[in-house]
Amino acid sequence: MYHDGEPNAMENNQRDTTPPVTPLPDEAREQHREEIRAFADWIAKLLDSVIQIPGTSIRIGIDPLLGLIPGLGDVLANLIGSTILFLAARLQVPKIVMVRMAMNMGINAMIGAIPGIGDLFSVWFRSNLRNAELLRRHATRRTTHATPWDWLVVIGFIVGTLAMTVGTFAFIIVGIRTLWHAGTF
Repeated sequence: MYHDGEPNAMENNQRDTTPPVTPLPDEAREQHREEIRAFADWIAKLLDSVIQIPGTSIRIGIDPLLGLIPGLGDVLANLIGSTILFLAARLQVPKIVMVRMAMNMGINAMIGAIPGIGDLFSVWFRSNLRNAELLRRHATRRTTHATPWDWLVVIGFIVGTLAMTVGTFAFIIVGIRTLWHAGTF
């Protein structure tokens, strides 16, 4: 490859001649970050509030409409909504805030899977608008530290999920014991 510390003629012809990437000036970097935040807002509005129901102040997006398509609709809406989560990662939003955003998506996906009720829940819950707001709030700050409220929400969700899991398991055990003692098994 190298002879006497100098590249040979073949290596000179194969070198990458693209100029090095220079970091964006602060103003251009902030403009780029704002474009990403605006795109997240646009996705959230499309999914959660793009259409106003005539004669009311109620707004819906394509998320509950897609939810009317059995099976595929909810998956598609959540895939589109997950774009906001990827944009948050790109803007280096704190991980705990991203967990909170993922929880919003998970709640919307779980309850949204219930036919009829889930679509009404999506109209009310608006997980994508919530996530876009979290992204905007935490990506606009100079520091990217999570707030105590972010931690409280995540810890509360985990404790609540564990409590529901234990409660469901206990309900099943009690049900089986009751049926066993009643002689049903």
